[in-house]
Amino acid sequence: MKPVWAIAWLTWKAAFRYRLFWVICLLLLASVVGLPLILKHDGTARGFTQILLTYTLSAISGLLGLCTLWLGCGTLARDVEECQIQLVAVKPVARWKIWLGKWFGLATLTGVMLLVAGGGVYGLLLYRAHQLPADQRQTLFKEVLVARGSARPPDFREEIQAETDRRLRERLARLPDLKADLAEARRQIEEQVKAEYQVVPPGFVKVWLVDLGLQRRFIQGRPMHLRIKFNAAATSESGTFTGLWQVGVPETPKVWRSDPMSLAPDTFHEFEIPPDLWDDRGVLTIAFFNANDVTLLFPLDEGIEVLYWQGGFLVNYLRGLGIIYCWMLLLATLGLSTASFLSFPVAAFVSLAALVLVFGSGTIRTVVTEGTLLGWDPEAEAYSQTWVDKLGVPVFKGIWWVIQLAKGFSPIDALSTGRSVSWWELARAVGQIVVFLGGLMAAGGIWAFHRRELATAAPLQ
Repeated sequence: MKPVWAIAWLTWKAAFRYRLFWVICLLLLASVVGLPLILKHDGTARGFTQILLTYTLSAISGLLGLCTLWLGCGTLARDVEECQIQLVAVKPVARWKIWLGKWFGLATLTGVMLLVAGGGVYGLLLYRAHQLPADQRQTLFKEVLVARGSARPPDFREEIQAETDRRLRERLARLPDLKADLAEARRQIEEQVKAEYQVVPPGFVKVWLVDLGLQRRFIQGRPMHLRIKFNAAATSESGTFTGLWQVGVPETPKVWRSDPMSLAPDTFHEFEIPPDLWDDRGVLTIAFFNANDVTLLFPLDEGIEVLYWQGGFLVNYLRGLGIIYCWMLLLATLGLSTASFLSFPVAAFVSLAALVLVFGSGTIRTVVTEGTLLGWDPEAEAYSQTWVDKLGVPVFKGIWWVIQLAKGFSPIDALSTGRSVSWWELARAVGQIVVFLGGLMAAGGIWAFHRRELATAAPLQ
């Protein structure tokens, strides 16, 4: 491995010669120190973390990702274009070691930069936390700067899909000559079925069952928090609605009842509930009484959530930085792989185009969800895929699957809301992003670099 580490050190030295590297370093410094000073928070614990964590870490990820991608494209492509790689290739060093040395150089350089920037954010976070009022500071260290796991009621996804399909078949059987956009018709039926699982009519009680599983053994004696969100069918004069909550085993002393709460719709509310209110099976029963004249709706995906303590913030913060580092490693691999067979400008263009494809994946998701590229023809007697859909939709599904492997993580949102970034999530990020996607890209890049002609012999004059 001595040649690999020697090339990694040369990669460090080459990076220091790039002006963009020093520009990014200055921008990173401005993001860590200047951005929290420019953007003012609202004085609350969550507003404070929104500024210091969400915006700052997002800016660091973007700047560091751009720097990593640019260096990945430039460090190999320019060595080839400027005929510097020949001085290394003629030595008894395999080309895969050259490629791997470049990658290790970028990986270690990016890791040091991320660690320094992340450490600066953490230090500034603790320093400025003492400027908050006493009550908000207590909320900060109790509900935000922690690692909290979550549990939700069943989403009834399979039941909703089955009932939607049944009602759609009944409609088609009843109206065989119906000409409509069946994808839109199915969506409307699905929303109607979902509403039946979500609504709480006036004067009614809605009950949710949350299974805490084995996690209950680790949170005994610790208070939990209930996070809720609802929508209202109409507005009220005060803009809020009254609700009564009951948590615990019904008809037993092991139950907690709230005072009447005045809650605003379309926003998250979080309040503490006593510990150890689950039954012998670890199931927590949550009941809500709608004491209003308006129907309320609790969304299945974010209406009810139970939050419980899982660990401290520092380790959770490091796990979040670990996932961000996985993204940086993938960008380094992408840049080196494209530079293995393309010139520097073309490699940079292709790499940036791949990033645009990832961040602009809304169209791909729409195609995958609707199952068509061109849309359904409402004049058609029956819906059927065209040959374009039959060829294109599977391709879009494959692209969407690959994008989700790298994009299906949200450590920044988790850190800023006091959620736990689990070891399993970090391990999954390493496996999906670094090992699988990065490994495939690296294999293709090493093969292309091995087959690339680095110099052409000129005829003797």
